[in-house]
Amino acid sequence: MKLWYQSMLRESLGNTYHPVLRKIFDKFKDQGTEIEVHCIEKRGGLGVQYRYLEYLEAGEVMENVATAMRRGFDAFLIGNIADPGLRECREIANIPVLGLCESSLHLACLMGANYSLIGLGEKFMGRIMENVRRYGLENRLIGIDRLDMERNHNIHDGLTDPKVLRQHVAEFMKAADASVAKGAEVVIPAGGGAMTLLAHAGVHATTNGTPIVNGICALVKMGEMAVKMDRITGGHFTSKRLAYAPPGSDQIDEIRKYYGNVYPTVKSKRKPAAKRARKP
Repeated sequence: MKLWYQSMLRESLGNTYHPVLRKIFDKFKDQGTEIEVHCIEKRGGLGVQYRYLEYLEAGEVMENVATAMRRGFDAFLIGNIADPGLRECREIANIPVLGLCESSLHLACLMGANYSLIGLGEKFMGRIMENVRRYGLENRLIGIDRLDMERNHNIHDGLTDPKVLRQHVAEFMKAADASVAKGAEVVIPAGGGAMTLLAHAGVHATTNGTPIVNGICALVKMGEMAVKMDRITGGHFTSKRLAYAPPGSDQIDEIRKYYGNVYPTVKSKRKPAAKRARKP
């Protein structure tokens, strides 16, 4: 199977992050699974913790899900804890679309009766909490603790410097232990950068053995599961009943008149013009 992994970081800003990410994928993906990492290329690729910047970048994500379908990918994975464009992409796509935050939260709830979040920034945690409420999992959240790593470059230093990596892991474990002391049964690092650091360091449990959900691993493994379920159900993994239903074929021609060639999976009711016979 082929998975499209959508990073929200520009390639030039992730020249240390993306190579490590690809190595992590190679360690735990199923044999026969291909994962392509795609970056933000057109505009932005730096700060989706800000709503306006997320809005600007989500447009490219939505364009990319159409490209992924056209190129024959089996699932589309959004590798950012804010899940930018997740619902919109599900409305566009006829392949499974999964988000980093939603996948991490639901997996944590399969692993324990409750979970905690270890966040990287005060502003971004509010954005993540909106997702927690939207996914209906606030009552399973036992607490939030925060790391002092506001900028991406602090995280990326840990991918190249073993000393910095050990420092970051120690800081995370301190926050994780505080969550466990409050009663957390599962701990989630609330950011792709922290998840990458921990996967790079091979850390998957706290000092007392409490599970740590690494969302990057979770997203890929759940993506593989979603593809298998999609095949079992004959392409009905994502419900198109209401929330993710695209416009019908009776509407699409008028919509495309004003919006362009949108919703590539919806067939037009308009009959193609008859071809003129060529004169001999």
